[in-house]
Amino acid sequence: MTDDHRVTVHLDTLLEERGMTLTELADRIGITLANASILKNGRARAIRFSTLTAICDVLECQPGDLLRVTER
Repeated sequence: MTDDHRVTVHLDTLLEERGMTLTELADRIGITLANASILKNGRARAIRFSTLTAICDVLECQPGDLLRVTER
């Protein structure tokens, strides 16, 4: 099975802009560092809306700041 989606995750950029570590984000939103890393590296197959909301609350961003659809 191949991943046919074109969604990219820009969590690393947002964390850098805010001077926050992935560990700190994971702690603040209540997920494991391993799951945060999977999301940051674009290997996540899904994200819960509650997790997306928590990330946006902590990073003071919108979902569109975090996720983008790349062109074909």
